[in-house]
Amino acid sequence: MDDIKLTSFSHGGGCGCKIAPAVLSQILAATPAALIPPQLLVGTESSDDAAVYKLNDSQALVATTDFFTPIVDDPHDFGRIAATNAISDIYAMGGTPILALALVGMPLDKLPLPVIERILSGGASVCAEAGIPIAGGHSIDVLEPIYGLVALGLVHPDKVKKNSGAKAGDVLILGKPLGVGILSAALKKSRLSAEGYGCMIGYTTQLNRVGTRLAELPAVHAMTDVTGFGLAGHLLEICRGSGLAAHVRFAALPLIAEAVEHVQAGIATGASNRNWAGYGHAVALEAGLEEWQQKLITDPQTSGGLLVSCAPEAAAEVLAAFRDAGFGEAAVIGELSPGTPGLTVSAR
Repeated sequence: MDDIKLTSFSHGGGCGCKIAPAVLSQILAATPAALIPPQLLVGTESSDDAAVYKLNDSQALVATTDFFTPIVDDPHDFGRIAATNAISDIYAMGGTPILALALVGMPLDKLPLPVIERILSGGASVCAEAGIPIAGGHSIDVLEPIYGLVALGLVHPDKVKKNSGAKAGDVLILGKPLGVGILSAALKKSRLSAEGYGCMIGYTTQLNRVGTRLAELPAVHAMTDVTGFGLAGHLLEICRGSGLAAHVRFAALPLIAEAVEHVQAGIATGASNRNWAGYGHAVALEAGLEEWQQKLITDPQTSGGLLVSCAPEAAAEVLAAFRDAGFGEAAVIGELSPGTPGLTVSAR
């Protein structure tokens, strides 16, 4: 059982197996418009992290789902990462998770039952850490291992943090360092060190529960989590939803040190190229930036950090909230301004 490599069963891994942004946009554009009741506070209009449905004057239901193929070989770690990633969408909306349903697809003719049990136990351990039960779910027999959750949460209707609420003059704060996708690519090539693997697991299993606290701050105007479309892709969603332009200083970005070493050596995911092909036309890279730096801003993050847009005077309070929650590398990375929605990245 120990010689089974979960990543060998999947053509992609983690959030890197998302449908490319450009393809997804085409699919959604061809989808008939759905009925939008007045209680639906957040739907598909701005590619937000979760749906939000108003229940009453003090409660709104936050609903999301996320699942993917293995990003690591250890079954327990895979389950933990997938569950952390799914619950993150609740926190990104400012909500508090209340329960989860498991989504399980496994090649039963290839994976021993104890391996599957370890995947599920990994997910259950993270849900226990988040203080929620796995109250049911669904399972099927498929060709590639797939695991994830439907996650449900609650938030006050007036405290929902959409990705479309940013304001001109806001600063941008990123909660976790970039480079998880690059580490996963290095793992597949047997180039990842033991320290790098531990670093990868540490970041991808760290719950973004600070989002619930940030929802209490009126000066936090917008929030999202950075996942499969990379920092640039998810920041562009904020720009488009809010009608603003963004500027990011590459030197200010928190980065995983070993990921920088690997990407400079030419290791990256195919999803990074797909991301750039999908939205690169909306990103201006200023002189002095190299291809490896482009790879980092498009690197698909699995269970990545929260990206917060807040008033400048609230930046210190937001950073303090991140630090108190154990996100010591959170940093101000740029700002938003009036202009055509798009992203400019400077070296400094």
